[in-house]
Amino acid sequence: MTTSPSPLSSTPSLYVVATPLGNLQDIGIRAQAVLAGVDAIAAEDTRHSQRLLDALGIRTKLFALHEHNEQAAVGQVIRMLEAGQQVALISDAGTPAISDPGARAVARVREAGFPVVPVPGPCAAVAALSASGFVDDGFRFVGFLPAKQAARRAAIEDLRAQTVPLVFYESPHRIVECVADLAAVLEPSRDIVIAREITKIYEQIARMPLGEASAWLAADPNRCRGEFVLIVAGAPAAEGLGAEAERVLALLLAELPVKSAARLAAEITGAARNTLYARALELKGS
Repeated sequence: MTTSPSPLSSTPSLYVVATPLGNLQDIGIRAQAVLAGVDAIAAEDTRHSQRLLDALGIRTKLFALHEHNEQAAVGQVIRMLEAGQQVALISDAGTPAISDPGARAVARVREAGFPVVPVPGPCAAVAALSASGFVDDGFRFVGFLPAKQAARRAAIEDLRAQTVPLVFYESPHRIVECVADLAAVLEPSRDIVIAREITKIYEQIARMPLGEASAWLAADPNRCRGEFVLIVAGAPAAEGLGAEAERVLALLLAELPVKSAARLAAEITGAARNTLYARALELKGS
């Protein structure tokens, strides 16, 4: 009788393990084997993650690694690796270190000379994108916007010229304010996808013009519940300009005066300089 090969490397490693967003059936076979096989699991919330392990019948010990103790906890991770042990990193849901605690821990482990092994699986941003219907080449993942309105609007303004869809995370406590600010700063004709409670019982994914999104949320209090992924269409191309000319112009405007940016964008893309100059003035004045 042959035995299955170990899911773990012979070298002490940190395994970055994606866990279900809500539906336990989304746990990967490899993820289960790794969580059962490592010596310890660093978890964002040990009580939350203990329920996951109990459901999977996994008895591996947990310890906390979250935004308030990440620097200290990664020291524990490195000491365990130095002792020849294997450690997994998980967040409350989805892929760790993506708008979640863990990125600093991963960097420290790599700096200490130990391998970091991704164990891929659920990711809320990618799940929402796959069901969004946006057909653009690429996207810009932003994650959580600032909590304060002034900073949030400034951050949205900085993203206004992006020509690819923008992907945000948002909590139920700020979803109404966030959507209102997106509509106030960006063109109301842009489409937005509001995806909430992905993979859970009350999953809902809706697409509409950004100008209608606040009313859609207000029409049913349940629509403001759960964890959210928001996907907003990229900047509409100005008349006479293609998406590539818009992208190049936006990049140049970040570093150069309007006149110089328009001239260089014309040389790079072949678009009309006067059209680029007019569009640059719009972007700078908006």
